[in-house]
Amino acid sequence: MQYYSLNRQSPNVSFKEAAIMGQAPDKGLYFPERLPQLEADLVKNIDTLSEAELAFRVIRPYVGDAIPEAVLFDIVTQTVNFPFPLQPVTADIAALELFHGPTLAFKDVGARFMSRCLGYFLKDQQKEVTVLVATSGDTGGAVASGFYGVEGVNVVILYPQGRVSPVQEKQLTAMGKNITALEVAGSFDDCQRMVKQAFTDAEVHAKRFLTSANSINVARWLPQQFYYFFAYKQWQDKSVPPVVVVPSGNFGNICAGLLARETGLPLGHFIAACNANDVVPAFLQTENWKPQKAVATLSNAMDVGDPSNFVRIMELFGQQFPKLKDRLSAVSISDADTIATIGNVYRETGYTLDPHGAVAYKALEDYQQAHPAAKGLILETAHPVKFPDAVKQATGADVEIPAALQELMHQPKQAIAMAPDYAAFKAYLMHG
Repeated sequence: MQYYSLNRQSPNVSFKEAAIMGQAPDKGLYFPERLPQLEADLVKNIDTLSEAELAFRVIRPYVGDAIPEAVLFDIVTQTVNFPFPLQPVTADIAALELFHGPTLAFKDVGARFMSRCLGYFLKDQQKEVTVLVATSGDTGGAVASGFYGVEGVNVVILYPQGRVSPVQEKQLTAMGKNITALEVAGSFDDCQRMVKQAFTDAEVHAKRFLTSANSINVARWLPQQFYYFFAYKQWQDKSVPPVVVVPSGNFGNICAGLLARETGLPLGHFIAACNANDVVPAFLQTENWKPQKAVATLSNAMDVGDPSNFVRIMELFGQQFPKLKDRLSAVSISDADTIATIGNVYRETGYTLDPHGAVAYKALEDYQQAHPAAKGLILETAHPVKFPDAVKQATGADVEIPAALQELMHQPKQAIAMAPDYAAFKAYLMHG
């Protein structure tokens, strides 16, 4: 499999090259040169396949011959070695819980897959690699966990000061060793802008061998397809494809789901559930792409004003706006509705949503008002413990901290304060 830059000013590359470089030299995101169609028996016999076998068969065409099949199977086995339960919440809504991995967030899958791929690709490299990642919440913790202690790899995580939850911040800042956290006095978009600029800076590249661990990297983006296959495997009535609602910020996750459907996974309509950062809902209403400054919300991992991966969604649908609108809806849900939804669902069903899951749940409820026969699923992307204040405000109940996190919460914070200024970031990369 070859990958091309969406800016179309750089040579095509292999999966290995795309994973190592992260972003093309022309600043474009990589996209597969063809969309592999699923083998017919994969969907037909999905109930009989283990998660590892299913993930292996999904990702194999995208990796091609860049990784031997036995090694790739071992990588996906390590990547998906925790549960992905589809929990019924009501008769018509189920929640795919993606928070049972080591950092209690959906991004564990992409981070674990990518770290193991890079470990394989770089095992004979003499030069140290610096992984740069901007995070709006969970990406940084997942990447830190995935790469912690990997020899020859240093991870530098940029996160927006005051805009991540206490648990998220601990997961970013308490590990030490080969993980460095930069606390940026700005927004996620500032962090992402600084990372992107570093990738195009020749002086920085002369000093450091850089790669990215954001969902712009194909090794982070593509394995997110696994969620949708695991959901469909557990969906009871396969004669009626589920409506799928995805909490969306940088749009990598929902783009992976749309890719899975376009290659043959029988899913229904997709809804991008956004918070007050409503660039995509506005675009689908007006066909006018207008990035905005990100605003802080309770569902902080979705606080993105210029979502990078939306260009991949447009490419997936051949830049055809009518085709896009037929496959995808997008809505904006307020913080007030987010809190109300957490409380209502808790009281009516006993199920505890986190703010991101609540945004998705409200979006699906609203869709079902207009489509009473629709049944669907939401992606519950983070454990409620990451948002204790919002959950307690909504439910009146404390969220018990899992044992795996209790020790971490007592570790000291290790972070370097930084202005939202590329010159300061460059100085750190050159001399830090």
